[in-house]
Amino acid sequence: MARIVGVEIPNEKPIEISLTYIHGIGRSTSQKILKAVNVDPTTRVKDLSNDEIKRIYQYIEKNIPTEGQVKQKVFMNIKRLKDIRCYRGIRHKLGLPVRGQNTRKNARTRKGKGVAVGGLKVKVTKK
Repeated sequence: MARIVGVEIPNEKPIEISLTYIHGIGRSTSQKILKAVNVDPTTRVKDLSNDEIKRIYQYIEKNIPTEGQVKQKVFMNIKRLKDIRCYRGIRHKLGLPVRGQNTRKNARTRKGKGVAVGGLKVKVTKK
């Protein structure tokens, strides 16, 4: 497996698809990278020369934010929303869906496991 920007990319897939395993690089970005470094997108990773891998690595390092940089940027954007106490920031803080989804019946992914409200159905008798 080739290692680019600290991520092992699969050998058996075309380089265009393999680059998408790096956080922050999608399909269109990988096409732009390969066009900039003059590499055929259909070439399998195992068939690339060390020179081609090195060119791809250097281009990504210089021009494209990846992995930690992207995660940090997203975290800072969410933190900014929380700090200014906008509607979306409050929803993030409360762990509720942010983009207008229904919460009455669904939203278990964001809200977590359901909590019973009624309690036990056993009657308590006085002594």
